Amino acid sequence: MNAPLLAVENLVVCRGAVEVISGISLEVADGSITCVVGPNGAGKTSLMLAIAGLLRPRRGSLRFAGSELAGEPPHRILGRGIALVPQEREIFDGLSVRENLLAGAYRRRDREAVARDLDGVLARFPRLAERSDQDAATLSGGEQQMLSIARALMSVPKLLLLDEPTSGLAPLMVAHLFRLICEINNAGVAVLVVEQTVPPALRSAGHVYRLERGRLTSCSDGI
Repeated sequence: MNAPLLAVENLVVCRGAVEVISGISLEVADGSITCVVGPNGAGKTSLMLAIAGLLRPRRGSLRFAGSELAGEPPHRILGRGIALVPQEREIFDGLSVRENLLAGAYRRRDREAVARDLDGVLARFPRLAERSDQDAATLSGGEQQMLSIARALMSVPKLLLLDEPTSGLAPLMVAHLFRLICEINNAGVAVLVVEQTVPPALRSAGHVYRLERGRLTSCSDGI
């Protein structure tokens, strides 16, 4: 049996004196879509921040492609192939769509490959291509979410972390967004997505974990 791309083992994460993740273990297989679902305050965002290096675990292991991540700074984790799309989107106001996308490749030095990847991302996200010279702050909420995902792809990740990507979006945009996520996964990128419930488009996800009050309460092979 192949080792998982990401293995979280007995992870404990605190915010101040409050333990928000209490000894959870989960796996993300290479090339899979994995969902973590749970209500507000369950610890979903804290889990994603810990994987991305933005919260330091108190205890436990985070192994990615066989190497330990716990304690590594965010830029090194990004360089290893993990890209986080935060719930807040965090686009760069005052920069164009194209400039935002290029910011996602700031660690890369292969300029010709970056240019090819930029063309590829714009082909996959035609709405962004139409608005490539537009200030990113003027995009709709759904377009900003697409921009956040597309910018993350410019780092050429092996694992894409999506923190409640449907938050605040209309149903039609949600359906479109998850079709794009499935296309990204079909292109070989593993995806770990957290949501309050499993989106219909991801009901065939490889694993679905339920997180409540910082503890995993169930795990299933899709639903």
